[in-house]
Amino acid sequence: MELCSDPIFVDDAPEKVPLVPGKLGDPWFVSCVGCLASARGLFYRVVPADQSFSFTADYSGIFRFRLWWSGEWKEVVVDDRLPTVGGKLLFVHSFKGDMFWPALLEKAYAKLHGSYEALKYGSSLDCLADLTGGITESLAVGYDATHCAKTITKLLKMTTIITSVSQSQKQPKNALEKMVNGLIIGINYRVVEIQKMQTKDFKDVILVWLKRPDYVDSQYNEINEEIISEIKDINIRVERNQFCMLLDDFVSTFSNLEVVHLDGDTSRAEGSLKSRDHWHVKLWHGHWQKGVNAGGCRNHSDTFHVNPQMQLIVADNQDIVICLTQHIVLEPRVIGFSVYQMTKPTSDVLGKSFFKINKSVLNSPYSNSRQVSIRCHLDQGCYVLLPTTFEPCQEANYTLRVLSTKPIRMKLLDCVPSSMKPAIIQAPITNEKVSSYEAVFLRLADEHKTISAFELLELLETCLPNDYVKSCATLEVCRQIILALDKSGSGRLKYQDYKNLMCSLKLWQTIFRSHSRGSSGILRAEKLRSALMDVGFQVNVDALSLLVLRYMRKDGTLRFGDFVLCVLHLMVAFGTFEKKDLLQNGFVKTTLSEWLQASLQC
Repeated sequence: MELCSDPIFVDDAPEKVPLVPGKLGDPWFVSCVGCLASARGLFYRVVPADQSFSFTADYSGIFRFRLWWSGEWKEVVVDDRLPTVGGKLLFVHSFKGDMFWPALLEKAYAKLHGSYEALKYGSSLDCLADLTGGITESLAVGYDATHCAKTITKLLKMTTIITSVSQSQKQPKNALEKMVNGLIIGINYRVVEIQKMQTKDFKDVILVWLKRPDYVDSQYNEINEEIISEIKDINIRVERNQFCMLLDDFVSTFSNLEVVHLDGDTSRAEGSLKSRDHWHVKLWHGHWQKGVNAGGCRNHSDTFHVNPQMQLIVADNQDIVICLTQHIVLEPRVIGFSVYQMTKPTSDVLGKSFFKINKSVLNSPYSNSRQVSIRCHLDQGCYVLLPTTFEPCQEANYTLRVLSTKPIRMKLLDCVPSSMKPAIIQAPITNEKVSSYEAVFLRLADEHKTISAFELLELLETCLPNDYVKSCATLEVCRQIILALDKSGSGRLKYQDYKNLMCSLKLWQTIFRSHSRGSSGILRAEKLRSALMDVGFQVNVDALSLLVLRYMRKDGTLRFGDFVLCVLHLMVAFGTFEKKDLLQNGFVKTTLSEWLQASLQC
């Protein structure tokens, strides 16, 4: 069905296109799109202008948009088919019906969310972030006009877009409700300046200048004509679609400031922000993984320290904006973060004791919204920031961004993988318990007094004392034992190596029990890293992640046999590398054949 005989995709004045939410559309989306259109530099990055409804042989019926999604700019392609009822568009569209970028942009946004239905759970803060690539923040206007003026003045010096909005819980779903003064509830009005002036009566007044949105019918009708007559550049401001309010009227009218902080690269295209100081940005893409670094909030003191630890080095006293964004839309986690001050920079991961002794200097609220952000002032020093889910063991991808007025340094604290001591201990010359198994070993051994993985399995089933330890009497464990201890490449185990293994199993069992829950014989995956440290292996997050993926069970735990496999796996991995690292500089050069042999051994 054809909706318009002469459709237009976009023109050179997008901010002047009147918008309506439609029967099923959302007013908050209208407001966000209108804010985007008022900043042309940002608008044309999201809505590329090199597209049109040119009904020629080259027209393919698709349009592309760029949206900030999951921590990066993502291109979204949609076709030109739009949902209608009775020949009328159901969702956001232009008032005249001939300009189609608003409807197609909403379709692209709905595609990212999975459906138009999913947009009903959206919010203006999330949408502003997705359309601009900035960090959004909601600030209550409150009743203190002086504090409000200071906040606006401070933010106007930075590459921050400030909007003011009046929110009402009683606002109808699809209606744009006007207040008595002509302004509309739920619409974001962009703040462009705060002006101090003196009247003829030598009275000091503070004016807040806002941009009148052309995309809705909104005209402020409580302007003080006497003050307006004394403003020298009033004609220029009117031409720019600006209007002013007395600060007290502004505070009584609007409930919130919804601001968008833009870093230097993002704001470069927007002409209205060029003369301002830009925010410096540090960005980190991460993932909370069960059993590795999903430790939950501070309420879970036993696992809180396993969360990602981001070290911030702040060289000067300055304002900081921290934003944590999760990449889940339909079933979001409850997320937040905490910041602790450190005495000095470090490269080591901070242990549980640090967070039990020290108090946090900053804690964000925890929310199931897509992003949680907070603006604060940090003194010169070193800090550690922990992004977390509220509950432990919850998995999600996330993006952490830190904006600062001056350059800062940020890095993930993680250890360097190393083998600190041999995992296999040498059996004493005289050990009656181990020696008692010699007869069984020799009965199963070949003429060279060696056994295979299958014979080792039979031997372990006979020799291991109880079910607790017998969990490692599996063919998989036995094969890994052969790979780890056989130096000849024959695939068989000597008696001396078997004795060393039995003594080592006893030591590993003691370590395993010290980190497990009582005498249950179950090790929580979050404890695996510290248990491996006691064995002699220091592993980083990447290595720990692979071990957990391979050996963790569905309930988030490891049995003793799983733990033994982890130890043997690391023995082979470190041993293979150390053989090649002749210069001991942490680098090896290998051929494809050597690489295949090494990787298949692991």
